[in-house]
Amino acid sequence: MIIALSSFIQYGNDDSSQNKNFMKGEYLEFKAYFGFIAVGKGSWKIQNNSIEIHDRANYQVDVHGRTSGLVGFLAPVNDHWKSYVDTTTLLTHLAMRNLQEGKYKKIDITEFFHEDSLIKVKDMDFETGSFKEAEEYKMEGLTRGLISGYMHMRTLDFTKLAIGDTITIKSFLDDTFYDLQIICYRREILKTKAGSFKTVVFRPTMPENTIFEGDDAVLAWISDDENKIPLKVEAEMFIGHAGIELISYSGLRNAPALVDD
Repeated sequence: MIIALSSFIQYGNDDSSQNKNFMKGEYLEFKAYFGFIAVGKGSWKIQNNSIEIHDRANYQVDVHGRTSGLVGFLAPVNDHWKSYVDTTTLLTHLAMRNLQEGKYKKIDITEFFHEDSLIKVKDMDFETGSFKEAEEYKMEGLTRGLISGYMHMRTLDFTKLAIGDTITIKSFLDDTFYDLQIICYRREILKTKAGSFKTVVFRPTMPENTIFEGDDAVLAWISDDENKIPLKVEAEMFIGHAGIELISYSGLRNAPALVDD
C-alpha cells in the first residue's frame, strides 16, 4: 500500500536529489489491518550492499508484504518488490516484482533506460517457466519507478509545503504511465506503537476506480522530520477500511520527530 499510494513523487523535471534523509541499513516494519483485525505485516529495507547497474551505483531496496494467521490461510498474500535506485539521481534502473495473492501470481522485471527514454518490461510465463519477450514503452520526460519516487520525495523540503499545496506525481507501473496529484492535507501528531511523531498528512487524489471509495479515500502520514518515513496509510474501500501502521524502525539517518506522549 505504501508503494502504491505514496512512493512515486517528483517535482518538475529535476533528475538530481540531495539525499540527507536515508542511508543503507534502514529498516521499517509495519502491521497491516482490515477494520480492527490485524491481517499481516510488511517491511522496507535499504540493503547494505553496493550494486552497479548501467555503470551506476545503486541502492537495493526490498519491500515485503504478507498476510498471517487465519487470514494468511484463507487469503494468502506474499508480495516482494525489489528496486535498484541510483544513489545520485534516485532514478530507478531496475525494478522487480514477485506477487503471490491467492491463485494470482505475477513476476516481472522493469528496466529503465533513461538516456534513451525507454522502459522495457518482461513478464514471467508460468507455463514455460521463462520470461516473455520484453514490451517497450517510451518515456515522455522524467519518469520514476514507485520505490525510487518515494525515495526522491523524502529529499523534498516539507517546510515549504502549505496546507492545500499539491505535488505532481508521475510514475510508471505495469504498462501505464500515471499523472496524479497529492495534496498536503494537514499536520498533526500521530501515536503509533513505534512512538508518537510529528507528521504531515497527504491525500492522493485517486483516479476513477473500483477499489477506493471517494476522492479522499486514502490518507498517508509521513514523519515531519529529515527522515520522512511512512508512519501510517489508511484507505476507505468499497469492501471496508484497511491500512498499515509502523511498529518498529532501525537504521534511520536522522533523529525522528518523536514527541512526548
